Amino acid sequence: MAFYVEIFRNVPVLIWILIIFFVMTAALPAPRAFRGDDAEASMLFGAVAFTNRGVYVPRPIWEPGSAIVVAVFLASVVAVFAYRRHATKVLYDTGRLLPMGWPSLVILIVPTLLAFYALGQPITLEYPELRGFNFQGGIQVRGSMIALWFALAIYTGAFIAENVRAGIQSVSYGQTEAASALGLRPRRIMSLVILPQALRVVIPPVISQYLNLTKNSSLAIAVGYMDITGTLGGITLNQTGRAIESVLLLMLFYLIISLSISAVMNLYNNAVKLKER
Repeated sequence: MAFYVEIFRNVPVLIWILIIFFVMTAALPAPRAFRGDDAEASMLFGAVAFTNRGVYVPRPIWEPGSAIVVAVFLASVVAVFAYRRHATKVLYDTGRLLPMGWPSLVILIVPTLLAFYALGQPITLEYPELRGFNFQGGIQVRGSMIALWFALAIYTGAFIAENVRAGIQSVSYGQTEAASALGLRPRRIMSLVILPQALRVVIPPVISQYLNLTKNSSLAIAVGYMDITGTLGGITLNQTGRAIESVLLLMLFYLIISLSISAVMNLYNNAVKLKER
């Protein structure tokens, strides 16, 4: 863990974006490598193609009735949170430990599968196929976007890992010993004793990391990915010639996104903070 943190957080995120993008471009095969019976490359599970132009994945086809399946899935997600909250309340009120793992999976998967097959499988997949000089069909995830995602994930994750480590170490070791003396297993000690106390220390710096993540996404233009900075701050500015208006709109966009993230995370921080009697 220390090696991962020190390597990724001490190298600028722009360097990681460029490294990952150049590695993908140089290491992955071109689409023509998938052509022929003795092709040099093959698709993963016959559905996903990794190329130097990006990754091609199946695209869902939404047929009549698919909205109901999605609604059932969203309702199942809400039901999972409701069940886990109920199980936590029962634990705190009576000390009775209800299982959370398999009931959550059953609540999440079974209703959705029943609705999916009852409605005649209204959601199908369109697989990418090599036609001509490139893949057609499916969804293309550009290499520049993958490089941006991956670099921001490992870079920001290194800082968040340090925040979590500091939060866990801020909890007195006597808490762990006391929980062990009561017969709790290590996993339960972490989830019921350590983390609830550590979150009060972890959440405030994590809010800053999420805000930095939002602003660091503007580096996408370095690898040619047209995000809001490349479009509004580049194409729109060049086409209209209104530099001040374009930059002000770009600033307003990042301000709104950052304030929204800060507001949501502050609500969560208030929910987990220590409440005095």
